[in-house]
Amino acid sequence: VTLLHAHLHVRHNLKYFDKMRCLRKRSAVSFLGVLVICLLFMNLYIEDGYVLEGDKQLIRETATHQLNPERYVHTFKDLSNFSGSINISYRYLAGTPLPRKRYLTIGLSSVKRKKGNYLLETIKSIFEQSSYEELKEIAVVVQLADFDSAWCEGMVQDISQKFAHHIIAGRLIVIHVPEEYYPVLDGLKRNYNDPEDRVKFRSKQNVDYAFLLNFCANLSDYYVMLEDDVRCSKNFLTAVKKVITSREGSYWVTLEFSKLGYIGKLYHSHDLPRLAHFLLMFYQEMPCDWLLIHFRGLLAQKEVIRFKPSLFQHMGYYSSYKGAENKLKDDDFEEESFDIPDNPPANLHTNMNVFENYEASKAYSSIDEYFWGKAPSTGDFYGIVFEKPIKITKIKVVTGTEDRQNDILQHGALEVGEKIVGSKKGRQCTTYLRLGEFKNGNFEITDLEHKVLFDINCMRILVTKSQKEWLIIRSISVWTSQTSVQ
Repeated sequence: VTLLHAHLHVRHNLKYFDKMRCLRKRSAVSFLGVLVICLLFMNLYIEDGYVLEGDKQLIRETATHQLNPERYVHTFKDLSNFSGSINISYRYLAGTPLPRKRYLTIGLSSVKRKKGNYLLETIKSIFEQSSYEELKEIAVVVQLADFDSAWCEGMVQDISQKFAHHIIAGRLIVIHVPEEYYPVLDGLKRNYNDPEDRVKFRSKQNVDYAFLLNFCANLSDYYVMLEDDVRCSKNFLTAVKKVITSREGSYWVTLEFSKLGYIGKLYHSHDLPRLAHFLLMFYQEMPCDWLLIHFRGLLAQKEVIRFKPSLFQHMGYYSSYKGAENKLKDDDFEEESFDIPDNPPANLHTNMNVFENYEASKAYSSIDEYFWGKAPSTGDFYGIVFEKPIKITKIKVVTGTEDRQNDILQHGALEVGEKIVGSKKGRQCTTYLRLGEFKNGNFEITDLEHKVLFDINCMRILVTKSQKEWLIIRSISVWTSQTSVQ
């Protein structure tokens, strides 16, 4: 009996240990499985987490048109795959690859319209409003983005007949991307309650622009986007070059030369691949002009940098979407050549009490900013010390704004000086010549090269009588004839 009990006890223990081993094996397998999965996720998170999570959040916020640019600047700038070109094949419908790099590429994308067609007029305006010297520095790329091959062939014939010499000279290229390279355009998300055909139209337009930007990435130093129903200002390239020169040394992503849609938006060409990828990534989320705002913000340009007068005007009466009426006009546009000031490099300073961040530099800028000082007293000044002595032909100073018409310089004079003394930070002129008094808050003088015989080192706005109102210096414009060398 004792032996029987012992045998049964041993069998029971063996079964128990077998069961435990089995459970341990299962537990070990389960544990190892969970561990492997955890390690995979950890690896995925470590390698791509900041990109994946950033993209997911970016997509969620873009879909509601509420991106937080500051949060994603680092992530977006560091996406290495955004710097390469998109791998697609382009068809050259007219023209050949450019033999040399230009200063500016002008890109426009066109589709068949139900009413009206302005493409030929737009191309004509670009060339007619440019001088022979300017034409040497530009390239025009027209993308025919319609899938109707008959329409494309007809447009190529018209363009080739009317602008043959520009095609031969290598200034004009017409391209097309086959439909097979396009992503899905049906059944897309209907953000903002847009009808399905509207979503398809604006999503395709984003892809059209992405392909155009991708093509133009290495053709020039700068790129400006136009639409296919635009009229240009006379000598717009010279104006653009002047503005770019005036911004030298400052950071910018987008300079705007029209306040309408995707017209007159200027970029560094090295930013085009990223912008192309960005438009493709979010092609179905929202219209291109909204995406452009986010792109600028993600690359850390917080504020719009727009120049007036505008260089480009919308001339189309009918939209490319369903032929709907589109009467939008840019009221800041001036067709004739306008005189953008040179505003040569200078150090700016004032002894006035500056309000918040409306510092002295904002009055000397060519964009819509201004200096704002608290009630100035007799003897207060706003000074400009030029980096090099210059010949000035014209000076124009405007104070006050439409909203604050009382914040003008009520009693003041403008003076120019020579013979600089002092250290780099405290440089000033020893002698000044008064050119005249302010009238109704403004000052303007022309033919200055015949009135001032010396090269000008300094310029200052002098308050000649205290005032209770604050002072806005809206703009200081300086035109030069030549730069003298010390």
